[in-house]
Amino acid sequence: MSTETEDANDLRERITNFLRRNFPQIQMHGGSAAIEEIDREEGSVTIRLGGACSGCGISPMTIQAIKTRMTKEIPEINEVTARTGMDQQEGMSGGSGGMSPSFPGESRGGDVGGDEDEGPEAPF
Repeated sequence: MSTETEDANDLRERITNFLRRNFPQIQMHGGSAAIEEIDREEGSVTIRLGGACSGCGISPMTIQAIKTRMTKEIPEINEVTARTGMDQQEGMSGGSGGMSPSFPGESRGGDVGGDEDEGPEAPF
């Protein structure tokens, strides 16, 4: 096996272990996280969240947490993109486009309901 292949396999394994170790709630809640693509030259990875993650109201928060933690823990990764089973795409290198996560107590403008409902808390 070439060194390049070994390096790619090592990075894939580290990303997989990172997801299992830091986000066990994905699987515990009936979801899944799989690596779709890794581009070592660009330092990017694409993750597919499936199962119960599709349409889950806290998926945007989970995606943001994955991005923040993965780029800190795995130095080769500087951009994370996550796709859900609903084919939504979350670009997570900053910039514009896609949805951004909302957090309890955060105002997005407009009154959709009562002031008391802050939404679900993240499970982590």
